[in-house]
Amino acid sequence: MKKYLAELVGTFVLTFLGCGAAVSLSCGVDAASVVGTAIAFGLAVVAMAYTIGGISGCHINPAITLGVLASGRMSAKDACGYMVGQVIGGLLAGVALMAIYGAESGLGANGVGAGCNDSATTALVVEIILTFLFVLVVLGATSKNNAATGNFAGLAIGLSLILIHLVGIHFTGTSVNPARSIGPAIFAGGAALSNVWIFIVGPFVGALIAAGVWKAMEEK
Repeated sequence: MKKYLAELVGTFVLTFLGCGAAVSLSCGVDAASVVGTAIAFGLAVVAMAYTIGGISGCHINPAITLGVLASGRMSAKDACGYMVGQVIGGLLAGVALMAIYGAESGLGANGVGAGCNDSATTALVVEIILTFLFVLVVLGATSKNNAATGNFAGLAIGLSLILIHLVGIHFTGTSVNPARSIGPAIFAGGAALSNVWIFIVGPFVGALIAAGVWKAMEEK
């Protein structure tokens, strides 16, 4: 239960700080707001990696948990517990964001065509590719084969999330994390809620591809 609680807290922090920054900076209005939001998400991951990493491994993302499960590094029971904790953490962050900013702010929810087009297909493809890249970094950075650089895994993962946001915000606001998407979408409602399936399916597909690619590359 301590691991699941850690995942709940970590996901709350990631969603609240990342989405809160997106709202406060009016993400998408200009380049500075995009960079600021990307940095906020990345730093939140770094902070939580060194806070709860020793307890749960700091997945704080159902897509990462699925990738770790598919790689054979955890049990299905733990994976379910992690995902439940993560979604609850995202929902609690949605409540907090709603109380502070109000639904009209958008709550930093993901969307289709955030700054590019209105294609759900494009949004889905972007989320699959970006999640594949992100989960691949996570699996590699935390691999036993990379023990020499293991202490820097949290930093590598956080920095990669910044890069991923710099690309993805233009298209979808960047999810690569179903829990981060579900919480704000439920309380923002409207298009955010109707499109939330993209930010569940896309990250899960990307995570499974990453697990398959990593298993093919990993040295036994």
